[in-house]
Amino acid sequence: MSRLPLEGIVVIDFATLLAAPVAATFLGDFGAFVIKVERPEVGDPTRGLPFVQDGRHFGWLNEGRNKKAVTLNLKTPEGVKLAHRLAEKADVVLLNLRPGKAEALGIGPEDLHRTNPNLIISQVSAYGQTGPYRKKGGFDRNTSAFAGMTYVSGYPDQPPVRSGYAMVDYMTAYLNAFGIMMALYNRAVNHSGGEVIDVTLAEAAFRSSESALMDYSLTGTVRERTGNRNLGVVPADNFPTKDGKILVINAGTDPLFQKLVKVMNKPELLQDPLYSTKFARIQNQEKLYQIVGEWVMGFTAAEGLQLLDDGEVPADLVRNIAELANDPHMLEREAVLSFEDPEKGKVLIPGIFPKLAKAPGRVEFLGARLGEHNREIYGDFLGLSPEEINRLESENVI
Repeated sequence: MSRLPLEGIVVIDFATLLAAPVAATFLGDFGAFVIKVERPEVGDPTRGLPFVQDGRHFGWLNEGRNKKAVTLNLKTPEGVKLAHRLAEKADVVLLNLRPGKAEALGIGPEDLHRTNPNLIISQVSAYGQTGPYRKKGGFDRNTSAFAGMTYVSGYPDQPPVRSGYAMVDYMTAYLNAFGIMMALYNRAVNHSGGEVIDVTLAEAAFRSSESALMDYSLTGTVRERTGNRNLGVVPADNFPTKDGKILVINAGTDPLFQKLVKVMNKPELLQDPLYSTKFARIQNQEKLYQIVGEWVMGFTAAEGLQLLDDGEVPADLVRNIAELANDPHMLEREAVLSFEDPEKGKVLIPGIFPKLAKAPGRVEFLGARLGEHNREIYGDFLGLSPEEINRLESENVI
C-alpha cells in the first residue's frame, strides 16, 4: 500500500463522548498515529465499563479503532507532566472539557502551547469557549434541540423528535476533522505555527439549517415540521408498498417529474394544469401524492424500485441496519467492512470514508483494552524505563 496521507502526524485524544474522539478516529483511518488517553480504571464511557467486563463494547470497537490506548490520571501532578510530554511530541491534541476545565488541570491551550508552540489544539464543547452559554454542558440531544434541528423534525401535528442516530456528534466530528486539516495545512504551507480550534455541537447542527435563517430574516417565516415532505419539492415523499415496505421517491424537478410520469404510464398528468408546472404541483400536492401513492401500492418494494431505477427516477427503500449489512453495493464499496478481531471474532464495522484512490486508508485494529498500550507509549514513545512505568502504575498515575 502507498504511504497514507497522515502518516507521521501524531494525535493525542484526551476526549470522550463522541464528537471529538470520532474526529481522531477519522484521522487515524488515514494514517495518523493516535494515542487515546483515558482515566485509569474508568476509561471512555463507550467502553461500557463496568458492565462490559473487557471494556470493549460495540461502540468502542469502532470509535476506538486504530488508537493506542493509554491510561493517565490528570488529577495528579505527574499525570499532568506526562500529558505535556505527550503534547511535546504531538501535532494535534483533542480536548472536550467544559470551558475552563482544561486550564484548571493545567492542559489548556496556553499551557500546552508553552510546551509545544506548534501544536494544533482542538477544543470541542456543546456551545463554545465564549458566549453566555459557554459553561453549559450538553450532548447531541441538547444541542440538536438548541440549534433548531429537533424543532423541524417530525410531523406537524406531533411533538418534535430527535434523530435516531447521534447525527450532531458525527457532524461535529466531520467539522472538527476539517478544522484540524486546515490548521495542519496552514502550519505546513504558511508556517502559521500552532492553532486553537473552537468547534461546537450547536454550531455544527446550526450550519445544516439550509436557508431557514435567511427565510426568517427576510420574510419572518419560521420553518416548521413537515413530516417526510419538503413543501417546496413535489413530489418527494415516502410511500408504502404492496408488501408493507416503504419506497422513497424524489422527483421534484420538471425533468424528473416527466420521467416519473413516464414510469407510471400516466402521460395525462403532464397535460393537466394541476400538475403541468412545478408551481402547480406545489399548490396541488395533496392530490398528486394520492395519485403517486396509489400507483406505488400496486407494486412490491422491489418491483417499484426496479421500475423507478430503470426510469432514472431517484428512489430507494427505507432500509434497516440488517439490510445494509448484507447489501451488495455496501459490501463491494467496503462501506461495510468485515474485520477479524482476535477476541470478538468477525465484526462488521463502517468502512473508511471518503474514498481516496491512491491512499484509501486502513483499519489496523479495533478498540483496544483499557491501558493496553501503556508500556509501548510510555516506554518506547516517551522513553520511560520499566521501573518508572511500574512506579506510575502503583501510584495510580497511569
